[in-house]
Amino acid sequence: MLQQENAEISDWVRRFAPLIAEGGSVLDLACGRGRHSRYLAGMGCCVEALDRDPDAIAALDGVAGVTPRLADVEGGPWPYHSRAFDAIVVTNYLYRPLLPLILNALETDGVLIYETFMVGNEQFGKPTNPAYLLRSGELLDVVRRRLTIVAFEQGEISGSRQAVVQRLCAVRAMRSVLPPA
Repeated sequence: MLQQENAEISDWVRRFAPLIAEGGSVLDLACGRGRHSRYLAGMGCCVEALDRDPDAIAALDGVAGVTPRLADVEGGPWPYHSRAFDAIVVTNYLYRPLLPLILNALETDGVLIYETFMVGNEQFGKPTNPAYLLRSGELLDVVRRRLTIVAFEQGEISGSRQAVVQRLCAVRAMRSVLPPA
């Protein structure tokens, strides 16, 4: 799992975290050492922090509001078939077979905050493997029929590290049902 070691909170996560229900349950998928898990727990969320790296997960032991979970979701079963979250946060990680499972694990009115690398990032460094790089508009295409898009961006970013990324925030809104005419 690709995880940035930088302890800075993603501006994208910070921007859309207020959309998460107060005290909501959050899955921080491929959480690494838990920079976003800690941040969201500090906002009062109940965070399930999942990663396959035992050292990274151990760094979250004892953090209030965070339940660390060691699991390899690429090589093992998806642990959330019977669970839904008020929010799911994914940063710097892509494993396409999980995308439908992520959407299924989102509660009604739940928020998906996703930010990862896309094609073009090869010029700035890892990841360079197309398996870990989104295609142009790919996140938008994956969620648009199932979620309501709040915001979407893609392109080159600068800062502490230059990269080419795709970012999406979307909500699983309850569809209104019109009475028969």
